[in-house]
Amino acid sequence: MKPEKITLADLDQFDEIIDVRSPAEFAEDHIPGAINCPVLDNEQRIEVGTLYKQASAFEAKKIGAAMVAENIGKHLRANFLDRPKNWKPLIYCWRGGNRSGSMTTIFRAIGWQAGQLSGGYKVYRSQVVSTLESLPLNFNFRVVCGATGSAKTRVLQAIGDLGEQILDLESLASHKGSVLGIMPGQPQPSQKWFETLLLQALNALDPARPVYVEAESRKVGNLHVPEALITRIRGGECFGVEATLAARVSFLLQDYEYFLADPSLFLSRLDALKALQSNETLDTWRHLATSGEWAQVVEALLEKHYDPLYHASQNRNFAAYRPLENFVTDDLSEAGIVALAKRLLQSRRAQIA
Repeated sequence: MKPEKITLADLDQFDEIIDVRSPAEFAEDHIPGAINCPVLDNEQRIEVGTLYKQASAFEAKKIGAAMVAENIGKHLRANFLDRPKNWKPLIYCWRGGNRSGSMTTIFRAIGWQAGQLSGGYKVYRSQVVSTLESLPLNFNFRVVCGATGSAKTRVLQAIGDLGEQILDLESLASHKGSVLGIMPGQPQPSQKWFETLLLQALNALDPARPVYVEAESRKVGNLHVPEALITRIRGGECFGVEATLAARVSFLLQDYEYFLADPSLFLSRLDALKALQSNETLDTWRHLATSGEWAQVVEALLEKHYDPLYHASQNRNFAAYRPLENFVTDDLSEAGIVALAKRLLQSRRAQIA
């Protein structure tokens, strides 16, 4: 009897999800919660693909079958011998073909109620893309705006800690959003995995309640924010955080302390500004950094680079950028950020009342 067709709507009927694609494919993106048990590793997949193109499909299938059988045996011994008879795994590959079919056949022969995802990862990816085109329209966003160094991400996170819904794009993207916004030791996810994480975050939100988000450009580091989402955000209500220059400098010195510990990292990132700043200006900033004059470097970057870009982008991108209130502060310490978040929420609730 032919196994029933398994779709994405059936995921919760299975005890475990197994992705049998190569580690490289899995790392780029996968169904959340899946474990990776590749039936062909990265090198083997290339070898079989090359043989398919240069020799014949028959030769490729023979070698591929031997590799797949051996790898499934290894996974059985290493990962699944303790599974009970009533265990129900769902298995998928790129498009629900031979790789997932091979493991499904063997698992069903053992006696497990294994299912093969119809259409495989390709169907899942298509659903992610289509959902991100429509789901953002269900939310009303309240946008925290402010110049670079205004601690917008920390304010947003404090708003979340106070019980409100937030969408933290920079945390999902592992990047602080600016040219200098890398997070050492935290590489950015692939575009596809970023979108999977984004969809998970949106699905966890209640459309009946407002969602607070930070004002962002279309790109966060190397990653693109989906068009429907960025458009919806830019039509949202804006709130302005207006911190003093001294407070912003002090905050950035703490938030980017890894640059102070490794000036070479800062200098390498500074090269990205060559098209925007003169060589003389960049040389001055390099000299200040190597001399340890970090406060001067940060202040100069804010006044000559980030602030002009910020004002231009706000005027261009946020049609609703008439903040209901500018929240002025000279304190961006942890306590000051929490106090600022409380002020913002109290003001908004008072206006609604």
